[in-house]
Amino acid sequence: MLASLVSYLALGTAAGFLAGLYGVGGGLIIVPSLMTVFALQQVSGEVAMHLAVGTSLATIVITGASSAWGHFRRGSIRRDWLVALLPGLVMGAVLGVFVAGALSGGLLGTLFGVFLLLVAAKLVLGRSPKAGRQAPGRGSMVVAGGVIGGVSALFGIGGGTLSVPWLIRCGASMTQAVGTSAACGMPIALVGAVTFIAVGLGDPRLPDGAFGFVMLPALLGIALTSVPCARLGVRLAHRLPARVLKLSFALLLTVVGLGFLL
Repeated sequence: MLASLVSYLALGTAAGFLAGLYGVGGGLIIVPSLMTVFALQQVSGEVAMHLAVGTSLATIVITGASSAWGHFRRGSIRRDWLVALLPGLVMGAVLGVFVAGALSGGLLGTLFGVFLLLVAAKLVLGRSPKAGRQAPGRGSMVVAGGVIGGVSALFGIGGGTLSVPWLIRCGASMTQAVGTSAACGMPIALVGAVTFIAVGLGDPRLPDGAFGFVMLPALLGIALTSVPCARLGVRLAHRLPARVLKLSFALLLTVVGLGFLL
Protein backbone atom coordinates (compact mmCIF):
# COMPACT_ATOMS: atom_id res chain seq x y z
CA MET A 1 0.00 0.00 0.00
CA LEU A 2 2.89 2.37 0.81
CA ALA A 3 4.49 1.74 -2.59
CA SER A 4 1.15 2.39 -4.27
CA LEU A 5 0.69 5.68 -2.39
CA VAL A 6 4.18 6.80 -3.44
CA SER A 7 3.34 6.03 -7.06
CA TYR A 8 0.10 8.05 -6.78
CA LEU A 9 1.99 10.98 -5.26
CA ALA A 10 4.37 10.86 -8.21
CA LEU A 11 1.42 10.63 -10.61
CA GLY A 12 -0.18 13.68 -9.01
CA THR A 13 3.09 15.56 -9.34
CA ALA A 14 3.33 14.80 -13.05
CA ALA A 15 -0.36 15.36 -13.75
CA GLY A 16 -0.45 18.66 -11.89
CA PHE A 17 2.69 19.93 -13.59
CA LEU A 18 1.46 19.01 -17.07
CA ALA A 19 -2.00 20.43 -16.39
CA GLY A 20 -0.45 23.72 -15.31
CA LEU A 21 1.98 23.70 -18.22
CA TYR A 22 -0.66 23.13 -20.87
CA GLY A 23 -3.57 24.91 -19.21
CA VAL A 24 -5.98 21.97 -19.30
CA GLY A 25 -8.02 20.09 -16.73
CA GLY A 26 -6.18 17.17 -15.22
CA GLY A 27 -8.45 14.50 -16.71
CA LEU A 28 -6.65 14.33 -20.05
CA ILE A 29 -3.43 13.64 -18.12
CA ILE A 30 -4.73 11.71 -15.09
CA VAL A 31 -6.71 9.02 -16.94
CA PRO A 32 -3.82 7.70 -19.11
CA SER A 33 -1.39 8.06 -16.18
CA LEU A 34 -3.67 6.01 -13.93
CA MET A 35 -3.98 3.38 -16.63
CA THR A 36 -0.19 3.01 -16.62
CA VAL A 37 -0.07 2.66 -12.82
CA PHE A 38 -3.00 0.21 -12.79
CA ALA A 39 -1.27 -1.91 -15.43
CA LEU A 40 1.84 -2.13 -13.22
CA GLN A 41 -0.40 -3.11 -10.30
CA GLN A 42 -2.05 -5.79 -12.47
CA VAL A 43 -5.54 -4.37 -12.03
CA SER A 44 -8.07 -6.25 -14.15
CA GLY A 45 -8.25 -4.76 -17.64
CA GLU A 46 -12.04 -4.99 -17.57
CA VAL A 47 -12.31 -2.45 -14.74
CA ALA A 48 -9.04 -0.48 -15.01
CA MET A 49 -10.41 2.11 -17.47
CA HIS A 50 -13.62 2.60 -15.48
CA LEU A 51 -11.57 2.96 -12.30
CA ALA A 52 -9.29 5.52 -13.96
CA VAL A 53 -12.19 7.61 -15.25
CA GLY A 54 -14.08 7.52 -11.93
CA THR A 55 -10.97 8.44 -9.96
CA SER A 56 -10.18 11.26 -12.38
CA LEU A 57 -13.64 12.76 -11.84
CA ALA A 58 -13.21 12.50 -8.07
CA THR A 59 -9.90 14.39 -8.22
CA ILE A 60 -11.49 17.12 -10.34
CA VAL A 61 -14.03 17.72 -7.56
CA ILE A 62 -11.12 18.59 -5.24
CA THR A 63 -8.63 20.26 -7.56
CA GLY A 64 -11.26 22.13 -9.58
CA ALA A 65 -12.94 23.69 -6.55
CA SER A 66 -10.19 26.27 -6.03
CA SER A 67 -10.28 27.24 -9.69
CA ALA A 68 -14.07 27.64 -9.72
CA TRP A 69 -13.99 29.64 -6.48
CA GLY A 70 -11.29 31.93 -7.87
CA HIS A 71 -13.35 32.66 -10.99
CA PHE A 72 -16.45 33.22 -8.83
CA ARG A 73 -14.64 35.80 -6.70
CA ARG A 74 -13.48 37.64 -9.81
CA GLY A 75 -16.97 37.73 -11.28
CA SER A 76 -16.06 35.79 -14.41
CA ILE A 77 -18.89 33.24 -14.12
CA ARG A 78 -22.10 33.83 -16.05
CA ARG A 79 -24.51 32.52 -13.43
CA ASP A 80 -27.55 32.68 -15.71
CA TRP A 81 -25.84 30.45 -18.28
CA LEU A 82 -24.56 28.12 -15.57
CA VAL A 83 -28.11 27.69 -14.25
CA ALA A 84 -29.41 27.09 -17.79
CA LEU A 85 -26.74 24.44 -18.45
CA LEU A 86 -27.02 22.75 -15.06
CA PRO A 87 -29.96 20.34 -15.71
CA GLY A 88 -28.27 19.04 -18.86
CA LEU A 89 -24.88 18.77 -17.14
CA VAL A 90 -26.32 16.62 -14.34
CA MET A 91 -28.42 14.38 -16.58
CA GLY A 92 -25.59 14.04 -19.09
CA ALA A 93 -23.07 13.12 -16.37
CA VAL A 94 -25.33 10.34 -15.04
CA LEU A 95 -25.99 9.04 -18.54
CA GLY A 96 -22.28 9.18 -19.42
CA VAL A 97 -21.40 7.02 -16.43
CA PHE A 98 -24.03 4.40 -17.29
CA VAL A 99 -22.82 4.34 -20.90
CA ALA A 100 -19.27 3.82 -19.63
CA GLY A 101 -20.49 1.04 -17.33
CA ALA A 102 -22.15 -0.72 -20.26
CA LEU A 103 -18.94 -0.66 -22.32
CA SER A 104 -16.05 -3.08 -21.98
CA GLY A 105 -12.77 -1.69 -20.68
CA GLY A 106 -11.18 -2.16 -24.09
CA LEU A 107 -13.88 -0.31 -26.00
CA LEU A 108 -13.92 2.55 -23.49
CA GLY A 109 -10.16 2.86 -23.84
CA THR A 110 -10.45 2.90 -27.63
CA LEU A 111 -13.05 5.68 -27.51
CA PHE A 112 -10.82 7.64 -25.15
CA GLY A 113 -7.91 7.26 -27.59
CA VAL A 114 -10.06 8.57 -30.45
CA PHE A 115 -11.12 11.51 -28.28
CA LEU A 116 -7.48 12.39 -27.54
CA LEU A 117 -6.64 12.31 -31.25
CA LEU A 118 -9.56 14.63 -32.03
CA VAL A 119 -8.40 17.11 -29.37
CA ALA A 120 -4.84 16.92 -30.76
CA ALA A 121 -6.10 17.57 -34.30
CA LYS A 122 -8.06 20.59 -33.08
CA LEU A 123 -4.93 21.98 -31.43
CA VAL A 124 -2.81 21.54 -34.59
CA LEU A 125 -5.44 23.01 -36.91
CA GLY A 126 -5.88 25.91 -34.51
CA ARG A 127 -9.47 26.64 -35.45
CA SER A 128 -11.09 28.96 -32.94
CA PRO A 129 -14.86 28.99 -32.46
CA LYS A 130 -16.69 31.95 -33.94
CA ALA A 131 -17.98 34.33 -31.31
CA GLY A 132 -21.75 34.60 -31.21
CA ARG A 133 -23.88 37.62 -30.40
CA GLN A 134 -27.10 36.10 -29.12
CA ALA A 135 -27.36 33.42 -26.46
CA PRO A 136 -29.41 30.34 -27.43
CA GLY A 137 -32.65 29.47 -25.69
CA ARG A 138 -33.00 27.40 -22.55
CA GLY A 139 -33.75 24.23 -24.52
CA SER A 140 -30.53 24.54 -26.50
CA MET A 141 -28.62 25.14 -23.29
CA VAL A 142 -30.04 21.97 -21.73
CA VAL A 143 -29.13 19.91 -24.81
CA ALA A 144 -25.62 21.41 -24.90
CA GLY A 145 -25.24 20.72 -21.18
CA GLY A 146 -26.28 17.12 -21.74
CA VAL A 147 -23.64 16.62 -24.44
CA ILE A 148 -20.93 18.33 -22.38
CA GLY A 149 -21.83 16.41 -19.21
CA GLY A 150 -22.16 13.08 -20.99
CA VAL A 151 -18.84 13.22 -22.86
CA SER A 152 -17.02 14.62 -19.82
CA ALA A 153 -18.28 11.90 -17.47
CA LEU A 154 -17.62 9.21 -20.08
CA PHE A 155 -13.94 10.19 -20.36
CA GLY A 156 -13.27 11.58 -16.87
CA ILE A 157 -12.56 15.18 -17.86
CA GLY A 158 -13.77 18.53 -16.54
CA GLY A 159 -15.50 19.50 -19.77
CA GLY A 160 -13.54 22.62 -20.71
CA THR A 161 -12.62 21.13 -24.08
CA LEU A 162 -16.31 21.26 -25.03
CA SER A 163 -17.83 23.96 -22.83
CA VAL A 164 -15.39 26.79 -23.62
CA PRO A 165 -16.04 26.71 -27.42
CA TRP A 166 -19.80 26.44 -26.80
CA LEU A 167 -19.85 29.42 -24.42
CA ILE A 168 -17.84 31.52 -26.87
CA ARG A 169 -20.39 30.71 -29.56
CA CYS A 170 -23.06 31.88 -27.10
CA GLY A 171 -21.37 35.29 -26.97
CA ALA A 172 -19.21 34.98 -23.86
CA SER A 173 -15.80 36.59 -23.67
CA MET A 174 -12.84 34.25 -23.22
CA THR A 175 -12.65 35.17 -19.52
CA GLN A 176 -16.35 34.43 -19.03
CA ALA A 177 -16.09 31.20 -21.03
CA VAL A 178 -13.18 29.88 -18.96
CA GLY A 179 -14.74 30.94 -15.66
CA THR A 180 -18.17 29.50 -16.44
CA SER A 181 -16.55 26.33 -17.78
CA ALA A 182 -14.66 25.89 -14.50
CA ALA A 183 -17.96 26.18 -12.63
CA CYS A 184 -19.61 23.69 -15.00
CA GLY A 185 -16.88 21.17 -14.24
CA MET A 186 -17.89 20.89 -10.59
CA PRO A 187 -21.39 19.37 -10.99
CA ILE A 188 -20.11 17.13 -13.79
CA ALA A 189 -17.27 15.80 -11.64
CA LEU A 190 -19.31 15.48 -8.46
CA VAL A 191 -22.32 13.73 -10.02
CA GLY A 192 -20.07 11.61 -12.23
CA ALA A 193 -17.84 10.49 -9.37
CA VAL A 194 -20.77 9.61 -7.10
CA THR A 195 -22.45 7.67 -9.90
CA PHE A 196 -19.22 5.80 -10.70
CA ILE A 197 -18.99 4.84 -7.02
CA ALA A 198 -22.57 3.56 -7.03
CA VAL A 199 -22.17 1.64 -10.29
CA GLY A 200 -18.93 -0.02 -9.19
CA LEU A 201 -19.85 -1.00 -5.63
CA GLY A 202 -19.48 -4.70 -5.02
CA ASP A 203 -17.62 -5.49 -8.24
CA PRO A 204 -15.37 -8.46 -7.34
CA ARG A 205 -12.76 -7.47 -9.93
CA LEU A 206 -11.87 -4.23 -8.11
CA PRO A 207 -8.51 -4.06 -6.27
CA ASP A 208 -7.98 -3.22 -2.59
CA GLY A 209 -8.46 0.49 -1.89
CA ALA A 210 -11.23 0.92 -4.45
CA PHE A 211 -14.56 2.39 -3.38
CA GLY A 212 -16.77 1.61 -6.32
CA PHE A 213 -14.99 2.89 -9.40
CA VAL A 214 -12.90 5.38 -7.40
CA MET A 215 -9.43 4.42 -6.16
CA LEU A 216 -9.14 6.15 -2.78
CA PRO A 217 -5.30 6.01 -2.40
CA ALA A 218 -4.96 7.48 -5.91
CA LEU A 219 -7.45 10.22 -5.06
CA LEU A 220 -5.47 11.12 -1.94
CA GLY A 221 -2.06 11.06 -3.63
CA ILE A 222 -3.14 13.10 -6.65
CA ALA A 223 -5.00 15.67 -4.53
CA LEU A 224 -1.97 16.23 -2.28
CA THR A 225 0.57 16.89 -5.03
CA SER A 226 -1.27 18.05 -8.16
CA VAL A 227 -2.29 21.53 -6.98
CA PRO A 228 1.17 22.79 -5.86
CA CYS A 229 2.88 21.19 -8.87
CA ALA A 230 0.38 22.84 -11.22
CA ARG A 231 1.83 26.20 -10.13
CA LEU A 232 5.28 25.09 -11.27
CA GLY A 233 3.83 24.14 -14.65
CA VAL A 234 2.20 27.54 -14.97
CA ARG A 235 5.52 29.27 -14.33
CA LEU A 236 7.25 27.27 -17.06
CA ALA A 237 4.34 27.88 -19.44
CA HIS A 238 4.91 31.63 -19.22
CA ARG A 239 8.54 31.14 -20.33
CA LEU A 240 7.83 29.02 -23.41
CA PRO A 241 6.42 30.20 -26.77
CA ALA A 242 2.70 29.53 -27.18
CA ARG A 243 3.23 27.55 -30.39
CA VAL A 244 5.76 25.28 -28.70
CA LEU A 245 3.28 24.57 -25.90
CA LYS A 246 0.43 23.88 -28.31
CA LEU A 247 2.36 21.55 -30.61
CA SER A 248 4.09 19.67 -27.79
CA PHE A 249 0.74 19.06 -26.09
CA ALA A 250 -0.78 17.91 -29.38
CA LEU A 251 2.15 15.51 -29.79
CA LEU A 252 1.68 14.18 -26.25
CA LEU A 253 -2.04 13.60 -26.83
CA THR A 254 -1.33 11.91 -30.17
CA VAL A 255 1.19 9.50 -28.65
CA VAL A 256 -1.11 8.64 -25.73
CA GLY A 257 -4.16 8.36 -28.00
CA LEU A 258 -2.37 6.00 -30.37
CA GLY A 259 -1.25 3.98 -27.35
CA PHE A 260 -4.89 3.43 -26.36
CA LEU A 261 -5.81 2.47 -29.91
CA LEU A 262 -2.90 0.12 -30.50
